[in-house]
Amino acid sequence: MNKMRAKLSGGQFRMLNERLYTTTGDEGLALVKDSPELFEAYHAGFRSQVESWPTKPVDVIAGALKKSPKSWVVADFGCGDAELGRVIEQKCHSFDLQTPECAPEVIACNMSDVPLGDASVDCAVFSLSLMGTDYGSFLEEAHRVLKPGGLLWIAEVRSRFDGKNGAATVSSFVAALGALGFRLGRDPDERNTMFFTVELLKTFATPRASAPIRWPPLKACSYKRR
Repeated sequence: MNKMRAKLSGGQFRMLNERLYTTTGDEGLALVKDSPELFEAYHAGFRSQVESWPTKPVDVIAGALKKSPKSWVVADFGCGDAELGRVIEQKCHSFDLQTPECAPEVIACNMSDVPLGDASVDCAVFSLSLMGTDYGSFLEEAHRVLKPGGLLWIAEVRSRFDGKNGAATVSSFVAALGALGFRLGRDPDERNTMFFTVELLKTFATPRASAPIRWPPLKACSYKRR
């Protein structure tokens, strides 16, 4: 595996990145099941891309959770190698498309169907993990498992929300979350040059919208050649 990771070219990483951003959750899960070594390599490539960032999203949410009750239960959607679960004191359920060898606690599943009960967690985290074309179903699942008043914390790459060619803006994205039954806990934090963060609170047990929510399309995330 280490040898294969070392040989993963920038072109391969970008190909896998685009594939995962332009498929549904079910298709992404099937892809990873068919080629598990590629997902391991993808995460190795991802880590090499973000290691130069001055601040990583996982560090931001970990810092926030240090100020939260230790009795909280956290669900990390798209957790990668479960770094968040290792650094916080709260109980953390870690979900991704594959269970890495280095993190056997990760539960492999589609993010739209996690094995948690209704209203069972205090905080749901999406750290650079809204990757599928049906990403709205992941957020709807987070709404299901969050307790009333629970915290939804999202970090995403800024370039995915530039509003060009019908793509989402931060405001249209937040509006869709409002229709789902969330309200802003604080204004989105867009000070970081690489990513923005947003904190929302679950205010309704069922989605506010009577019709299916129209989730604005998110651009695939592009990384620089290294």
